[in-house]
Amino acid sequence: MNSTPQRTPLYAEHQKLKARIVDFHGWEMPIQYAGIVEEHAAVRHAAGLFDLSHMGRVRVLGKDRRAFLQKLLTVNLDTIKPGRCRYTFLLNEKGTIIDDLLIYAGETDDLLVVNASNREKDVEWMKRHLSGDVRLEDETFSVSLIATQGPQSLAKVKEALGVDPSSLKYYTWGPFGDYMLSRTGYTGEDGFEVFVPTPKAADVWNKFIQAGLPPVGLGARDTLRAEASMPLYGNDIDDTTTPLEAGLDFAVDLTRDFIGRDALKAAPPRRKLSGLVLAAKRIPRQGFDVYAGGAKAGVVTTGTWSPTLEKSIAMAYLPLASATPGTSVEIDVRGKREPATVVKMPFYRREKS
Repeated sequence: MNSTPQRTPLYAEHQKLKARIVDFHGWEMPIQYAGIVEEHAAVRHAAGLFDLSHMGRVRVLGKDRRAFLQKLLTVNLDTIKPGRCRYTFLLNEKGTIIDDLLIYAGETDDLLVVNASNREKDVEWMKRHLSGDVRLEDETFSVSLIATQGPQSLAKVKEALGVDPSSLKYYTWGPFGDYMLSRTGYTGEDGFEVFVPTPKAADVWNKFIQAGLPPVGLGARDTLRAEASMPLYGNDIDDTTTPLEAGLDFAVDLTRDFIGRDALKAAPPRRKLSGLVLAAKRIPRQGFDVYAGGAKAGVVTTGTWSPTLEKSIAMAYLPLASATPGTSVEIDVRGKREPATVVKMPFYRREKS
C-alpha cells in the first residue's frame, strides 16, 4: 500500500474553493467546503457536485471475463444486460466481504467501481483467480469520476455538459459524447456519475461549478449515505461481516456458485444490521456500545445527526431477537445510556417523481 497520500486530478480545484482537506484512506480529499449541513441540504433540495476520482475503476476484458466474474461476484451476470449496473460483492471463502462494488455491464468488457481503500487488494484478489482469456486494466488514474446528486441533477448535467441523459433509467449507463454517464449514486437521491478522461476532469468539474452546482465534501457524503442506509466499507461492512447479516441479500444469488456461497449457506445470520433512532439529540459514534434488555447487544457501526430528519440516527449489528423494528434499546453515548428505538431502514427515502 502506498504510504504517501495521493491526490485526485481535482485537488487544485478543491484548493481554489478553499476546501478543508483530510486524509481519507491514503487520499487527500475535501471533507467540506461551505459546511456539512449546508452541503447536505443542497443535495436533498437541489443538487451538489462530488469528486469521486479516488474510487477504483477496473476494466475486465477477454472472452472468458464473464465466467471469471461469475466465480467472484455474488450476482448472476447472465441476468445483467449491457448498459445496466448492479451492486454486488467480492467475498472470501468464509463468506465475508472483501469489498462491495458496482459492475457496469458492457458488450465486450465490464467495468468494476470499487472502494478507494480496497482497490489494490481487490486487484490482487482478482489476479489470484485469473483463468482463461481475461485481462484486468486499472483505469483509476486515466479516467476520473465526477458526480452530481440531487433532484435538479438532470437539469445541471444538460446545462453543464450539453448532453441529455434523461433516457437513462436508474442503475443504467451509456456513452454521451466524450463521457460515460451512469444514473447511480450514494446519497439516496437521483443523480449521475460522469466518467471522464483525466486530462478533461478539471474542465468538466468547472463546467458544473459554472452551472451553479455547489461542491460537496466527504462529510456531507457520509450524512447523506447514512440517511439512505447505504453501508460504508470499514464501518458497516468488512471482512468480519457477511452480506446477509448486513441485510444486503438482494445482491446475493445463492442459487449459483461463487466464492463464499457455501459458507453463506452453511451459516444463516444470527445478527442483523439494524437502524436506530435516538430519543435525545446526542450523537452516537462508531464503536459506541448498544444495550438490549440491560445487556450489551452490539456496537454502533455508523452514527450521525440527520440534517433531514433532525434526529440522531445510527446503525448497529444486533441479535435477531433485538433487531425487530419497534424494539427499545440503549446506546452508551460517552457514559450515559440514551434510549433508542430500532426502526426499519432506510431512515430517508426520496419521493419518486
